Amino acid sequence: MAGVPGLTIEHYDWPGGREAMLRFGPPHGPTMVAALPFFEEANRTRAAMVDVLRQLAVRGIGSILPDLPGTNESLLATSDATLAAWRGAFAAACASVAGPVHSIGWRAGALVDAEAEVASRWYLAPQTGDSVVRELGRLQRAGGGDDAGGNAISAAMMAQLAGAQPTTAGALRVVRLDSDPKVADRKLPGAPLWRAAEPTIDHPLQTLIAEDIVAWLAGGDT
Repeated sequence: MAGVPGLTIEHYDWPGGREAMLRFGPPHGPTMVAALPFFEEANRTRAAMVDVLRQLAVRGIGSILPDLPGTNESLLATSDATLAAWRGAFAAACASVAGPVHSIGWRAGALVDAEAEVASRWYLAPQTGDSVVRELGRLQRAGGGDDAGGNAISAAMMAQLAGAQPTTAGALRVVRLDSDPKVADRKLPGAPLWRAAEPTIDHPLQTLIAEDIVAWLAGGDT
């Protein structure tokens, strides 16, 4: 990630231990705390999210991308991950930074900020927990066990996802792709990166996302 403005690797503590987080941009002012989609979708979209956070840093907006327990470099096994742990860890990551904090949730990432104290929420194509359960269930049935596309997912995770909803309280902006018929504050052109066969990026889409976030923070209307 050479050339990313202000990129550092830091850590945050949560009740279950310590996890890594990428930090972009200045340490002062508003900070965006980002949550990726879940499991294999996270692998497909991580590079795109990093590009958005890099573009925010260029515009003077700081952000962090925390590893949630059982993801990326976490020492916790994926099979031990739960939605409750992710929500607690995300809240701890938000509390670890100074200044106004805002969350970014892509897809199922919109389910993890329920316990976080944030000034506003910005969601891209947010999912319900029931939608995630259906998708994971199909993958588990295809794999013949708890494995869902290479990820061992616990019964506790599935139970906690059932009925879970993105947080709608407070300042909220929902953005979707123009191919998505669901209601949104704005529709953007672009392909659903989380459906790609392998990790990919869509730089024009990511630029539109970054610009929309900047306008949202500034109180503008895009």
